[in-house]
Amino acid sequence: MSPARRRAGDALRVVLVTAPPRRARGLARVLVEGRLAACVSLLRDVKSIYRWEGRVEEAAETLLVLKTTASRVPALIAAVKELHPYAVPEVVALPVDGALDAYADWVRDSVTPPR
Repeated sequence: MSPARRRAGDALRVVLVTAPPRRARGLARVLVEGRLAACVSLLRDVKSIYRWEGRVEEAAETLLVLKTTASRVPALIAAVKELHPYAVPEVVALPVDGALDAYADWVRDSVTPPR
């Protein structure tokens, strides 16, 4: 890996977002088309139990597992906030400690806007 690839902004991140099943695919496509994520895996039939406005709620959701870089996370979060139907969407970015070099390079290339 070249020194330029080792910059902190190029570090890989996995971002978790939950969404209503009917909205998940469209949200995923917009994020990939906008180069905010290289790939989004959709895990359907997730059952979420959570506390909201003082009550315990339950909902069927789709979990989106997004692959991106640290430098793209702020724009990704802003896009999810704008496009997501929830008042407070789940957006959790996790660091990646290791990845196949070729895969990491593909993620970086996929989220880098063309010049």
